[in-house]
Amino acid sequence: MASPTPLRRQPVQQRSAKRVQRMLEACAELVDELGYDGVTTTLIAERAGVAVGSLYQFFPDKRAVVQALTQRNLDHFMTEIGRRLDEAHLEHWWDGADLIFDSYVRMYREVPGFSRIRFGDVVDLRLIDGERDNNTVIAENLASFLADRFAIPFEDIRLPVAVANEIADGILNLAFRRKLFPEAAVIAEAKMVVRSYLSGQMKAVGQDS
Repeated sequence: MASPTPLRRQPVQQRSAKRVQRMLEACAELVDELGYDGVTTTLIAERAGVAVGSLYQFFPDKRAVVQALTQRNLDHFMTEIGRRLDEAHLEHWWDGADLIFDSYVRMYREVPGFSRIRFGDVVDLRLIDGERDNNTVIAENLASFLADRFAIPFEDIRLPVAVANEIADGILNLAFRRKLFPEAAVIAEAKMVVRSYLSGQMKAVGQDS
């Protein structure tokens, strides 16, 4: 079972924290170059400029490094969504779907390693949290965030957000991994489908504000 905290110990000193970040950045670069299966702890340590023993002080194995990298990507994703929502001043919470799509697509195209491991499914369907699958973790983070931001009950949007997340994941798979159609066209289609589903569901139950 995966631990939500993959670090063996938390870095206390700033120097140690920077060393851990170098390990995560090295891991991301190597995953981009070699894929998850091609990466080893020795390669991560060499790329980060640290001894393998130093890596093992913080991480028990390669999987734990990737788990920590995935958690960092999730934190970045949620922070970026918050920033974009602050700038957008949306009328309805579901209007944020396009912003969430755009944040994900930007990470896929720009963040090292993300296109290979995304939020962990390539490694383990429960990489982020051993108690819940990765898509559930993402959906519940989003639902909790939107509930707080728009002052609506979490339980009212928990299911719609989970369904929308699964729809988006399936369609983005068509865009990025199967590559049967132009990416931009599939992404636009995904936005339309999710936005239509969320707005329709919420208006049906009277949650149109």
